[in-house]
This record gives sequence, structure tokens and C-alpha cells, in this order.
Amino acid sequence: MAGPKDVSAREAEVLAALAGDRSNAQIARRLQISIRTVESHISSLLRKYGVADRHELAALAEAQPEGFSTPTGPGTTFVGREQDSAELTRALGSNRLVSLLGPGGVGKTRLALQVAAEIADRYPHGGAVVDLVPVRPGFVVAAVAESLQVTEQPPQTLTDAVLERLKRGRTLLVLDNCEHLLDDVAGLVARILTEATETAVLVTSRERLGVAGERPLQLGPLALGTEAEQLFRDRAALVAPDLADDSQLAQKVCAELDGVPLAIELAAARAGSLGPDGLLAALDDRLRLLSGGRGPDERHSSLAHVIGWSYDLLGEDERRLFRRLGVFVGGFDLAAAAAVSPESTKSELSDLLGRLTDKSLLHRTLHAGTSRWRMLETVRVFALEQLKDEYDEVAALHVAWADAVATRLERQLEAGEDWQQEFDLLAPDLRAARGDVRPLARKLAHLTFARRRFLEAREHYLAAADNAVNAAELYDDLRDAADAAMVVADGEHAFQLMMRAGADGNPEALGYAVTILNRYEVTNPAPLPEDGGAALLPAAPAVAVQVARAWVDRFGVASAESAVSAARRAGEPLELMSALDAYGIAVAAAGRLREAEAVAKERLAIAATLPDHDPRAVAEIVDAFHTASTCAVAVGDLVEAVRLARLTDDPVHGHPYITAPRKVRAYALSGMFPEAVAAADVMWNGWRAAGCPPRVWMASAAAAAALAHGLLGTGQETVWQSRALEIARVTDAADDPGLAAPAAFVEARLAVHHHDTRAAVGGVVERAFGAFPEPWWIPYANAAGAELAVVSGHAQAAEYLERAVSENAWAEAVLLRARGRLTKDRDTLHEAAEKFGRIGSRYEQQLTLELAR
Repeated sequence: MAGPKDVSAREAEVLAALAGDRSNAQIARRLQISIRTVESHISSLLRKYGVADRHELAALAEAQPEGFSTPTGPGTTFVGREQDSAELTRALGSNRLVSLLGPGGVGKTRLALQVAAEIADRYPHGGAVVDLVPVRPGFVVAAVAESLQVTEQPPQTLTDAVLERLKRGRTLLVLDNCEHLLDDVAGLVARILTEATETAVLVTSRERLGVAGERPLQLGPLALGTEAEQLFRDRAALVAPDLADDSQLAQKVCAELDGVPLAIELAAARAGSLGPDGLLAALDDRLRLLSGGRGPDERHSSLAHVIGWSYDLLGEDERRLFRRLGVFVGGFDLAAAAAVSPESTKSELSDLLGRLTDKSLLHRTLHAGTSRWRMLETVRVFALEQLKDEYDEVAALHVAWADAVATRLERQLEAGEDWQQEFDLLAPDLRAARGDVRPLARKLAHLTFARRRFLEAREHYLAAADNAVNAAELYDDLRDAADAAMVVADGEHAFQLMMRAGADGNPEALGYAVTILNRYEVTNPAPLPEDGGAALLPAAPAVAVQVARAWVDRFGVASAESAVSAARRAGEPLELMSALDAYGIAVAAAGRLREAEAVAKERLAIAATLPDHDPRAVAEIVDAFHTASTCAVAVGDLVEAVRLARLTDDPVHGHPYITAPRKVRAYALSGMFPEAVAAADVMWNGWRAAGCPPRVWMASAAAAAALAHGLLGTGQETVWQSRALEIARVTDAADDPGLAAPAAFVEARLAVHHHDTRAAVGGVVERAFGAFPEPWWIPYANAAGAELAVVSGHAQAAEYLERAVSENAWAEAVLLRARGRLTKDRDTLHEAAEKFGRIGSRYEQQLTLELAR
């Protein structure tokens, strides 16, 4: 949908940020502006688009054409390459994978960016240019995800999240400088070609990927006699305008440099200080360009002599700084340069950085008002090679700088200050510096986790664990890694990590291991032992052990109460969250659903006080949102269930397996059937795209989707009932504890809807009153079964009405309606309609009013 022409650039950014129903605070942090400014822009957008509220704006944002994310260009003119540009454009028109190949410095990146910009309108779903220079092996997917603004949707992998983004439609992905990551890039590209069938990939590299369907294009030097000389004159004019028309000098220099664009640009940058004679003399004496040759360093041999010649022309102070700056893989600012050159003042460094930039050995950009510099990768590798005996000293300084930066970013994170954009900028160097330094690994893990990169964070915590020097450090590292695993529903790995941490008898570790084993049934790492793992627990008074015993004694109210009391006395909020969860489940199983909801609300209140960047806290926060939604549905508080479904505060907000199922259940029961159907499609498609992992908590949501389809009359209810079975991995709903009651409820409610009196005879009523192992949906099944008994004239209808009494407001309203139907009492029906209205069940309210009429 096209917007008004008077929307400013900042308003457009705010509109785009509204996608996904982000809060004002989240948008402010994302764009680094104040909340007041966000509110002002949203008010303006509401007026300009003529919509009623921010939810409609968010829908508009999601409907906007997707942009093409490219890095800022070098700021100089694009010279020549007309034939290469046309050939590359044609290749992309008929091939989905094109690899632009050539030696370093030949101009692959520049040509790729130019062509991508020219043909961007062919790709309505946008795309991105991903600079892989600072990327280390194992982080290609993370770099692509960041460029596409894709985030993890645990437990879906980041790769699958990237593929979901690329499946939206015609997209162009440019992967620049792949030669050091060939295996990683090849693996990702192969999946893209197979699964994202409308995405085209343009690769720049020194070597082919070797992926089926790859169309290689070899890019050679600029043509001598035309393009090469034009480039030299264009660049020389910037530093020595009097040389711009010296065609003889241009021909000699370009011939000596074999037309390699980077070599020509480096030479032209020195033309002003050396003059024609000095430039030619330097070329004759010092430079031997190996175009496309294979030296000891095949990756950079084509430019080694060019860079070496430039290096030799530097003063000693310039050389020393140049060498040291090679340790920065992602760029640096003045403070970072000072950290690896402590012998120089900042004023001296500023002057030296300017001189190196003037000589084209550094490239300067402006980020958030601060100058940053970076080297071309070929130049950086050359600089590193010159460090030699200085390397250990400079590497240690680089680690110290990284540790100081990570410490500062952690402080900003914990103080609620902006830190995300700076972290994203510096993350490549923090990763490169991490090595086997445990304190830095933990800080990097913490920051990465706070950026919702849960899988990467787990690996950093494990790296810290590998360098732990005592049992206490090992426990901290493994516990945080385990909770990072739990956030992405990897209970098996979490259990294994806690068993490793508990190998010396650590009661905290063993207690948490047993809790995982019993609490998270959907992620049991192994068949549950007959004793629930009780034999693993030490005879220790630790709160974690008491909480674990409560989980072993699942549904035991007394043991759960004891664990809650112990956690309260100890003042341990995370153990209290777990103990309260055990208690809530126990009282719910005893039919005390309202007490379970009160417990869930207490957990949600505690969750609001916990740091949402700490793995241990986030594991509990995620569970608190899940349980609060479950309990709201269980007591029939549909207004609260819908509110919770729409919240964006959940750390895994927007996830197809966690938040979408909540929406399906709340919307279906509230009569918001189109919304329920849409959320169910998101849930199902996301699950299928991820390879149908075991996620049984989705089964009740699939049953709710069947209800929505049945009451809408789409004819798709049986499809969704089958999908519920597929998700639960059973052939009979009664065989799955979490699906049995919701499936029986949907069956009975649809029988009432269709006035299917034969259903009562077929055992539907009896199934609705089965012995269900999970308590949450029992009131719905019982109430729907009782109403079916009334509608079908069942001889025991009155008895079923009495048996169906529960602590569920929706069920109470249904039973009131059933009694009104049984006694043909219009006043009772009106009372039932009012009750449906109070709890937010709009469809049932309207249906009841029609019955009364």
C-alpha cells in the first residue's frame, strides 16, 4: 500500500519499525530516539494515513514493499565496466546463483553493488548486500540475518528464519567477499536455491562455491587504453588536478599495474605527493604486481606488491600504526586505535589516521556522529603479516580493548541505556578477540543473549566453561548455557549440561537437572525414570533440591507448598518462580483453577522485576507468559487471554510455536475466528518449515483452530483435527495428555453447533466427561458435553449439568445457557448472554441472544 507523499524519512522509519506491533519503547531503542519523539511521529502517521489506531499502522507497515539493504558506497564515481555490467545483469536475469570471480582488488565488490542498485526494482521483496569481510567461520548465517533484519525465532534455527524471509517473493541477496568462508556460504546458498525458489544470489569471491547451478563470471582488470586510464585520471584529479589530463602518465601507470583497479587507485592517491617522475620511479623500482598468480598466500598475492609498495612509502610512525590496526576485523574508531597504540597521544593518532586515509590505506565512514575507519581485507591481512614479533603484544592489547568495551556495554545494558547498535558494530571484533579468555567469553555471551541470539550465546557460554578454573565457574557457565538452551526448547542439551555441572555432586546443578527432567515434558531428554530422577538428588537442604522434589512429586500440593515456602524464605526469585509453577499445576489438577490463575499472575508480576537479558531469568519469564495464558484460558478469562496474546513483552514474542498458539486459543474462544484462523496458519506453516519438530503444546491450538473453522463454516475443521493429531504424534486424541480434553471439547461444541443429536448416541457426551490427565481444558469439555446432552435430549442431561460445574467463567455461561434451553427460560438465556459478554466471548453471546429471541 502506497503511503502519503508527505511522510518524512524518519516517519517512514517509525512506520517500518511498527511492524510486529512493537511498543514505543522498543521503537525508540531501535531507532535511538526518545519515546516522546516516537509518540509524535505515530500521531502524525495516524493523521496522514487516516487510520484509527497503531494496530492498523502496524498492518500497513507489514504490507509495505520490502527495501534493499546496502552498505554506504565509497563516495567516488563508478568508472567503466559497461560490458561487464551488462553481462552480469544478463546472467542474473537467467540464473539464480551468479558468482563474480577474480583476484583481490579487481573491483568485484564495486561492480556487484552497482548492478544490484540498478536492478533492485526487479526484486519487489528487496534483499541485502552482506559484507562478509569481518565475518568468521560459523557466523555467515548471523551476518545474513542481521542484514535482512531477521531475528531468531527459537526453537526454529536462525537459518530457517533467514529462509522464511527469503521465501516471501523475488529477493536479491549479494554475498560479498566469500573466499574465506566458502564451505559456510556454499551450504547456505544450496539451501536458498532449494527452498527459497524466488531468491537470486550474487556472490563475489576469488573462488567458485561449487554449488550446483552456479553461473561463474570471471572479472578481469580494466581494459587498458580506455577504462583503466579513465579511472586513474578520475582519482588523480582528486589529489593533483594538474595531472588529470596527463594521458601519457595514465597510460604508463596503468600498463605497469595491469589495469587492476585497486592498484590504480592506490597509485593515483600518491600522484600528488610524488609527482609524475616520482610515481613512475617507484613503480619501476618497487612494485611487482602478480595478477592472478599463485604465491604462498594465494588469497592476496595479486595485490601484495601494490600494498607493499604503499607500505614502504610510509613514515615509520605511519607504518607502526598501520601494522597494529590490522588486528581489527570490523573497523575501529579513534579510541580503539589508541587502545592498541598506547605510546601515542590521541592527537598524534588522529593525524596519523588522516594520513593513512589520504593514502587510501584506510577508508573512513561516519557512524552516529563518530568517525570510524576500516581496511580493505587484503590490506588488513598484509598489515597483520608485518606485525611479526609485535603480534603477541598487539593481540593482548586487542583483547584488553575488547574486554573493556564489553564491560562498558554490559553496564549500559544493565542501566537500561542504548547499547545494541554499538554492540552490533563491534561484535565481529569481540568474537575475534574472545579466544580462550573466559571473562570476555562470558561478557560476549551475555550481550549476545540480550540481543536474542540465543544459540550463539550458548556457544560463548560453553567456550567460557572450557576455560573455567574451578567448579564454581564451571557451574555458572554451564547453568547459563543450559538456560540459553531452555529458551530455545532444547531440554536434552540443558539436561546434559546440568548433569555435567553436577558431576561433583553440586546440589544446585543436580536439582536443576531433575527439574528439567520433570517440568518440561515436551523436551524430556530420555524416558522418565520410575522415580522421576529422585535418586539423582543429593540429601542436601538446597532450595533447588526442594524445588526438584516438588517436580518429582508432580501434582502433589503439599510438596509444592513446601518448595514455595523454602524459596520465599531464601529470597531466591528464580527458584520461587519454579516452585510456584509446580504449585499452580498441583492446585489446577485438584480443580482449583482460580487459585492456579492467581499463582500464574504472581509469577507474571515477579517476571516483570527480573532482568530480561539474563539467561536464567529469561527461561522463567518465557514460561511465566506461557502459564499465564494457559491459566487465563483455563478459568475462562478470555479478555485476559486475548490481552496476553497481544503482548510484545515476551522475550520470544512473534514466535510461531509459542505466541501464535496462544493467539489461536484466545481468539477462537473469544469468537475472533478470522484472527484465530490467520494465527493458526502462521503456527502451522512455521512448524512445517522447521521440519515438524516435536512441539506438542501446539496440539491444543490446532484443536482450537478446528473449532474456529467449524463455527465459521469453512469446512476445514476435520483438516485441523487431523493436524492436531499430527502435531501430538498420536492417532487418537485420547492418547495425548495435552490434546485429549481440548479435542473432546471441540468435538462436542461442533456437534451442538450442527445440532447433531446422533453425536450423543455416538459417545461424544461420554468422551467429553473422560478422565483427562491435564486439567486446563476439562471445564470446556464438560460444559460442551453437558450442553450437547441437553440439545440431544439425553436422558441424563440434568446429571451432566451438575457434573460439569467448575471454576471456569466460559463453562459457567455455557451451563447457564444449557439450563435455559432445557427449561425454555428466556430470562436464563439473557443472563447467560450477559455472562458471555462480560468474559469477552462475542460469538457465544450473540448466539445466546438469538436463542432467547
